[in-house]
Amino acid sequence: MSYIVIKCGGSVLDKLPDTFYKNIVELMEQYHLKPIVVHGGGPVVSNLLQTLDVQTTFVNGMRVTTEEILDVVEMGLSGIVNKKIVREITAQNGRAIGLSGVDNMTLEAEPLASNHKLGYVGQVASVHLTGLNALLDKGIIPVLSPLAVDQQGQRWNINADLAAAAVATTMQASLYMITDVDGVLHQDTLVPKLSAQEAEEMIDSGSIYGGMIPKVQAALNSIEAGVRKVVILNGAKKNSLMDFFIEEKTGTVFESVQRRNKQTVAEEVSN
Repeated sequence: MSYIVIKCGGSVLDKLPDTFYKNIVELMEQYHLKPIVVHGGGPVVSNLLQTLDVQTTFVNGMRVTTEEILDVVEMGLSGIVNKKIVREITAQNGRAIGLSGVDNMTLEAEPLASNHKLGYVGQVASVHLTGLNALLDKGIIPVLSPLAVDQQGQRWNINADLAAAAVATTMQASLYMITDVDGVLHQDTLVPKLSAQEAEEMIDSGSIYGGMIPKVQAALNSIEAGVRKVVILNGAKKNSLMDFFIEEKTGTVFESVQRRNKQTVAEEVSN
């Protein structure tokens, strides 16, 4: 059975139809894949901070994460958002268990190299798969929030894209980045596949612009981190996950240089 990591950003969660969660269940039951859902939840956390009147400061546009803010992040991500996704999967006759990277030290944290001003914002040092595999082997879908813990028991807030990339790299899995856009477009036509170089050229030329730039950069960062295949996919469209697996006629695929080179060599040998 192959692993797939499905990353859902907090801004897209309210736009996902019931079929999105049904597709996750179908991929496990019909296609014998092992899905792991990794999610963000920035809007929920921001609303909670405002409601609870927790004061925040920013450095270069990034929120400084204190212990007080970590309490709110954990409440929003591991509580509200995580359990919402679990409920949605359950409603589609799937079995899911929500956990955070803190549980069983699934995500072991370390400080960001450049993080001397941002507080407890970290990165993933290691991914421990025992808990995830135990659930998957029983046909249970893990739903993972991107908090992590270090050897001293300190919590760290992890960017959801980085957490998903770390899980996908460790599991040698494909990474599906769920958004509310069809993928990369060029002159209103979907671009089905892009290399890192092609994507950078499209950004430089202005063909990729606006809100698509951070999505593409996140995909490229994941490739650089070791993920072999990343897909930007519109989860707001009905049955988009299943449509991709059946025909690959939706979404934009990014592949690592190593994988593309191997395919090229195979094609040359076959010719």
